Amino acid sequence: MTNSSNQIQKLKSAIDECNYIVFFGGAGVSTESGIPDFRSVDGLYNQKYKYPPETIISHSFYMRRPEEFYEFYKDKMLFSDAKPNAAHKKLAKWEQEGKLKAVITQNIDGLHQMAGSKEVLELHGSVHRNYCTKCHKFFDLQYIIDSDGVPKCDSCGSIVKPDVVLYEEGLDSDTISRAINHIAKADMLIIGGTSLVVYPAAGFVDYFKGKYLTVINMSPTAKDKDADIVICDKIGKVFSEL
Repeated sequence: MTNSSNQIQKLKSAIDECNYIVFFGGAGVSTESGIPDFRSVDGLYNQKYKYPPETIISHSFYMRRPEEFYEFYKDKMLFSDAKPNAAHKKLAKWEQEGKLKAVITQNIDGLHQMAGSKEVLELHGSVHRNYCTKCHKFFDLQYIIDSDGVPKCDSCGSIVKPDVVLYEEGLDSDTISRAINHIAKADMLIIGGTSLVVYPAAGFVDYFKGKYLTVINMSPTAKDKDADIVICDKIGKVFSEL
């Protein structure tokens, strides 16, 4: 029996035992749905874009160069054909069974909701919500995709901005407090598909005082040494074995 299958067995038993599971996920949850993690493919962008991704998706760049921001955003951050994978589906199932109480995600793709999850706390917002910067009219993802260049409001003509937290912008305080509240109450926290390098989000896991801290990620994280269960593998693959 490999170490990984030992850990999966241990995780199965722990899940049976727990009744307040919270999942904290990052880009690795969506890569198996065909959404790339731009941190790991930085080299690709340098061929086409004059700036690193972190610069382009910053608030100041969006304000200064909206055309270039939207060119990158539409090209590299919108995946309207993506479908939920085994991890999204399993989490939704656990929520329906009453075992999982919340999904806290750093992703902006809406795949957790598409899989059927209800209590989804989107720390970095969602591409599915877009608002006029002046009259606050709501627009869906398709409106952004279909727009030519910078999307403009069809009522007042102002720029439509995605409800996505850009670099230099703060997280929503209500979402933060709800996320921390869930983590503090959890008897199991599963950290999945995130290397825990993006703050402040990564700091939230420090509020966990429960029984089983579980980390499922392709590469090592800062929390591995504190975790009760560590599985170094693709999260969709692990969840399909549970």
